[in-house]
Amino acid sequence: MLNKIWPFFIIISFIFALLTGNINNFNNSIFDSCTQAVDLIIKLFGTMCLWNGLMKIVQKSSLINKLSNMISPLMKFLFPKMNKGDKEYKEITINIIANLLGIGNAATPLGLQAMKTMQEKNPNKDTITDSMAMFIVLNTASIQLIPTTVIAIRSSLGSQNPVAIIFPVWIATICAAIAGIFATKLFIKIGK
Repeated sequence: MLNKIWPFFIIISFIFALLTGNINNFNNSIFDSCTQAVDLIIKLFGTMCLWNGLMKIVQKSSLINKLSNMISPLMKFLFPKMNKGDKEYKEITINIIANLLGIGNAATPLGLQAMKTMQEKNPNKDTITDSMAMFIVLNTASIQLIPTTVIAIRSSLGSQNPVAIIFPVWIATICAAIAGIFATKLFIKIGK
């Protein structure tokens, strides 16, 4: 859908610039936008590398077991049919930890791997399981204790106080997660 919307916007902008005599401004804005996009990517690249590297260390070390034990009561409530020794349990745990740290870039591949593992064990391939539904809701709500990507973007764009969003992010993501978990649990109960 976006591959149709963006070209439409570009064509409309070009026609408008042509009709109003602002073709030079149009050209300048294209090149300025490209430069800004590359600058932003370079600034975010370091943050992404740092957090992805830390998540790899967490995965390879015994730290994952300690963190897993810390959130195991929550995991038992959210995924009652899943055992702690299951492969998808570990993948979901790492994904939740990455989301808590606000590194969605590291969480996304972990989440996709967890969904793939759960789908392999799913007896009814055309219907998602209760655990898959809960996992989708958790990833959509994405509670973030440290919204590192947003802080990095705000910092790269010259914000005077890039961490000022932490408290509002906590409120928004916690409320979204509670509402999502409640609705999912309710629909799972109704569906049985």
